[in-house]
This record gives sequence, C-alpha cells and structure tokens, in this order.
Amino acid sequence: MANTVRDKSWYDQRIEYLEQFMLPERAATMRRVVAERTRYMTVCAENTFHPQNASALVRHCEAFGVQELHAIEFLCGFQANLHIVRGTDKWVDICRHNTTPETIALLKERGYRIVAATPHTNDLTPDSFDVSRGPFCLIFGTEKQGISPEVMAAADEFIKIPMYGFVESLNVSASAAILIQSLVEKLHRSDVDWRLTPEEQSRLLYSWMRESVKDDEGILRKGFGEDF
Repeated sequence: MANTVRDKSWYDQRIEYLEQFMLPERAATMRRVVAERTRYMTVCAENTFHPQNASALVRHCEAFGVQELHAIEFLCGFQANLHIVRGTDKWVDICRHNTTPETIALLKERGYRIVAATPHTNDLTPDSFDVSRGPFCLIFGTEKQGISPEVMAAADEFIKIPMYGFVESLNVSASAAILIQSLVEKLHRSDVDWRLTPEEQSRLLYSWMRESVKDDEGILRKGFGEDF
C-alpha cells in the first residue's frame, strides 16, 4: 500500500474491521502491547557478527517494548537466527544502515542522545543515567572490538554495567538485556512522556493486525475497496 499520510480515524476504521477476523484475546493483547511501546529509547547494533546475538537483541527490544532497532552493517549484515528470534522480528522495526557516521547523523537529527555501552572514564551506570534529559539511543559494538572509534568520538554519554567479580565485561547479548531492561524500567517510573503518540499507536496496531490476519489484502479490499 502507498506510504501516504493517514489520520487516526482512517486507521481506527480498519483496525475495527480487522478485529472481526481475529480472536478477541489476540486483539486485546495487541492493544495492550502497543500502549507500552516506545521510540523515546532506541537501540543500535554496530556490525553484529553472530546471528544468536542479533536474535537476542531483537528479542530484548520486543520483550521490553523498544519499537526500533538500528543495525549498522558496513562490516557484516545483521542476520537474526529464525529459530532464536521466533517471529519477534515481526513486531520490531529493524532499520538497516550502511555506515556508522550516517547512522549517528540520522539519530542526532531525530533528537537522540548517543549513549555508548562501553566502560569509559566518564561513564554512567543505569542508576545514574538520567532518562529525562531527552530521547536516547543505546549503541552496542561488535563482539570482539566493541564500540568503534566513530561512536566513541560522537557519543554524548557512556554507560556501563557495574561489575563486582573478576569478570570485567559481559557479552553483547547479556549486556543488552541488562541495560535495556534497566533503562526501560527507569522510563516507566519517570514522568517522561515515553509512549508512542495515539496516531503512532494506531498506525503500528494496524500493521500488526495485518500481519496477523490471513489474506489481509483481500479482506481490506472487500471492506474498503482499496488497492495494495
């Protein structure tokens, strides 16, 4: 379907129509989940090599309500393992980019703070990080080299997970799970308006319902006479 501007009522009419072809429990779950989605916080993965780590990042974002995941792929593609991701990639927007500078410029243009997940002399912890200072993007580096020099130079803030044992760091998947969950919980406890706007929720809910209804194009064509 053409990517045109739609008002909320346009989406709501089609959402209500598609609900007739879904179990009530399924539709109710989608409405509950979309109300908890956020783009105030986003996540970026720089050259994630292992499919299991890519899959874990997708699952973490979906589980904790982060709607967008950015993947920088100038060294290797972001390839999720279907057996691990288990369909969660249908509910998260994966935005692919060719270079780190291009991605950082885009994120900053959209108003995001660049927060590099790496030990650093002036780093913060989840407890000390201030979620109220504006939208932020949490960036994870490669499995071996970590954050690239480009991210280090462009980062507005650095964040780490406090360690109390002999281990100095965790792998990408474990680090992402801890940081994403911690910061999302902090957002939920804050006064920040972190939720999607009503229009964004309607647009997203409409796309989810189309993913869930068999022959969605035929059903919508019959109900509204639209071409896709």
